[in-house]
Amino acid sequence: MVKRSRILAFVLIVALIGSLMGLTTQGTLNNIKLGLDLQGGFEVLYQVETKDGSDVDENVLSSTVQALDRRINVLGVSEPSIQIEGEDRIRVQLPGVEDQNEARELLSTQAELTFRDVNDEVKLDGSDLVENGARPGFNPDNNQPIVSVKLKDADKFGQVTQEILNMGQGNNVLAIWLDFEEGESSFKKAIETNDPALISYPSVDTVLNTTDVQISGSFTVEETKNLADLLNAGSLPVELTELYSTSVGAQFGEQALDLTVKAGIIGIIAVFLFMIAFYRFPGLIAVVTLSTYIYVILVVFDWMNGVLTLPGIAALILGVGMAVDANIITYERIKDELRVGRSLRSAFQAGNKSSFLTIVDANITTLLAGGVLFYFGNSSVKGFATMLIVSILTSFLTAVWGTRLLLGLWVKSNIFKKKPTWFGVKQNQIKDLADNYTTNELETPFDKFDFVKLRNKFFILSGLLITTGLAVLFIFKLNLGIDFVAGTRVEVMSDNTITAEEVSQKLEEINLESSNIVLGGDNFDRATIRYAEDLSQQDIALIKDTFKEEYGIDPNVSTVSPMVGEELAKNAMISVAIAAIGIVLYVTIRFEWAMAVGSIVALLHDAFFIIAIFSLTRLEVDLTFIAAVLTIVGYSINDTIVTFDRMREIAISKKKLKTEEDIAAVVNVGLRQTLVRSLNTVLTVVITVVALLIFGAESIRNFSIALLIGLVAGTYSSIFIAAQLWYVFKVKELKRKGTIITEKVKKYVGDEPQV
Repeated sequence: MVKRSRILAFVLIVALIGSLMGLTTQGTLNNIKLGLDLQGGFEVLYQVETKDGSDVDENVLSSTVQALDRRINVLGVSEPSIQIEGEDRIRVQLPGVEDQNEARELLSTQAELTFRDVNDEVKLDGSDLVENGARPGFNPDNNQPIVSVKLKDADKFGQVTQEILNMGQGNNVLAIWLDFEEGESSFKKAIETNDPALISYPSVDTVLNTTDVQISGSFTVEETKNLADLLNAGSLPVELTELYSTSVGAQFGEQALDLTVKAGIIGIIAVFLFMIAFYRFPGLIAVVTLSTYIYVILVVFDWMNGVLTLPGIAALILGVGMAVDANIITYERIKDELRVGRSLRSAFQAGNKSSFLTIVDANITTLLAGGVLFYFGNSSVKGFATMLIVSILTSFLTAVWGTRLLLGLWVKSNIFKKKPTWFGVKQNQIKDLADNYTTNELETPFDKFDFVKLRNKFFILSGLLITTGLAVLFIFKLNLGIDFVAGTRVEVMSDNTITAEEVSQKLEEINLESSNIVLGGDNFDRATIRYAEDLSQQDIALIKDTFKEEYGIDPNVSTVSPMVGEELAKNAMISVAIAAIGIVLYVTIRFEWAMAVGSIVALLHDAFFIIAIFSLTRLEVDLTFIAAVLTIVGYSINDTIVTFDRMREIAISKKKLKTEEDIAAVVNVGLRQTLVRSLNTVLTVVITVVALLIFGAESIRNFSIALLIGLVAGTYSSIFIAAQLWYVFKVKELKRKGTIITEKVKKYVGDEPQV
């Protein structure tokens, strides 16, 4: 009898979820903060050094943060971020700041105002100024822009002017300096070189007992405003050295956001259609849970007050492909149980039970990689890692528990009791339950394929490819980006086609020639300029002003100092090593050492092919490349774990492996039974990656290429490398022991699975 109350419960739950999503999604999207790469802005990492050479302590860092915060308030940035990193570094992020050159100058200028005589002796300094007493204005006599400052003590200023007056004609000059450099600056030198640090040098013809002082010079109105703002914000208590900086033009961010969201929509719709076409009614349930999954992720990200970056959106889109893996693993198990003759309700229960630990094992490895990425990554990579971790955790809520709840309501309603085709199983595929078939005895389309017999051919093929890859790496090496070798990267964009000649000509005009200019974009509307050295603030400002004036679009500029480049390279190697070790330990504990060794060889195999192909194609290797490698390290083992899980189940059912044929049967049957599942799980992720590659922003194109290579290599290695290596190790163990007792594997999984 059909229980309509279950169907009604399903309709009410879906209607409630849909209503909640419809009412709150727009507000949630509006609340989520966008990173610099999506709305434009400026980010810089400073090395903090005290002026007297003493140690940088907590108090010094705190006072520096306060000084920087006052300066940022002048800029009017709505959601700035100032973070202390390590013992002597401060990272500042200013999303949405309009004048990035002004922001850079305002942050790093010492703003130490001093009044000196012609011999460079200090007469007054910042401590003599009234707090917030500087203001821009105009000289009433000639209407020229000036800055007025208010002094604390009129008598002291009178005494200073008296001393200057006593120095005699020609030397009676009060030199007003902004950031005088001891040992470098001097009045005479400044006059000869027109040093901008000497902002004014009026003659003193009378004693002035006043607290109001006017600073005049060749100022523009904007310059007087900036100077007044700097003086009011106060001088920095330390010296700041730029180690890393990046600035993203607003139009770059807007275009990247539009393209990547479009790619995400296309990729997600493609995954939805695939699930419905292949899994029928359960696929429709997956569409509901995946839609809920996307909504929950955005809500959680909003609650976390997270910053959404371009790699973060890529992680969200990638997460849809990963989240559907849990559905595929469960649905394939349910289909297997239906094929051995179980009722739909019994198959649903058995399929959920047998798939749960597989899903847990597969996702924990990706969580390990995400955790390593978060710990070692920079801001944009941290955004990717955060979204990846949130995606994996959320998928348990929706793709596992949500699917069980919603699909369970339909199963328990009995409406599909005699309709296995709604679950993708044809009537002629179903065995008679009385024949006591197990899921491991079911026919597959791959029964004639002997994976073990062909293992040496695949080992040789992989060996040849690896040897070729090593030769390619030795000859071409890697095209390392500035993240690892230091330097400056400038990205210019135009509404029209750009030529290398016109870019080169503009650089020559400002004496910043570069021999490395690469054109890109769909219509060659972009140009990437590279410098081996990290350019100065003045050079960066000149480049930005020049190309903004030429093309009307603010260019992107990133600089990395040699110190940071070396650190990033070291952290990249450490992060890959830690992720690999963590995965090996986990697989060893959950499975056995032979499977762990097979897994790590497969992972190294996958990572190497990504590296070799990037070397051959000369694609740039940057931090997002490392993020892609670590994602593959975490994700490609998912497929291996699904296969190993079925092999472990088959081995347990055999009790003992007495011959090489027994071991070969475990591998062959395990691969045959899971091959459709493996191909479908990787296919859903490939769909989203291809969408990112074709329709996404150019700045994550190399990231998408690395993921695609890794996914293909990972599928190959899990089938033809990892499982075959387990066979080799087990055959050696058999020859050494005579018989392999497989029941010991049960301690990792509890009771024997139902078959």
